[in-house]
Amino acid sequence: MEAVARVTNLRGSARKARLVLDLIRGKKVSEAQKILMFSNKRVAPKVGKLLEAAIANLNEKEGRADLDNVFVTKAFADDGPIMRRFMPRAQGRATVIRKRTCHITLGISGYNQEV
Repeated sequence: MEAVARVTNLRGSARKARLVLDLIRGKKVSEAQKILMFSNKRVAPKVGKLLEAAIANLNEKEGRADLDNVFVTKAFADDGPIMRRFMPRAQGRATVIRKRTCHITLGISGYNQEV
């Protein structure tokens, strides 16, 4: 059984989120939680929360899932809308400050031994 969790318009660039997602892709869920707990990246707690949501979705679909046999199958980040702000500069000019957002999708999959 597979479960998917998504978060949209998350503040932070998709490029930086991909660094964290590459660490957990293909790992067991319990190992992925440990990696995220000790990661120093700013997006890691948000990805951890998203992983908890995916686990809850799997439990809702399948009943109580055995987390020893559940793996992170999909983990990717796409670019979201960019908020543009302007900062005044010298001689009456202005430069654009791009505040980036991303959409993160996390999929977990496993099999239930009780069946």
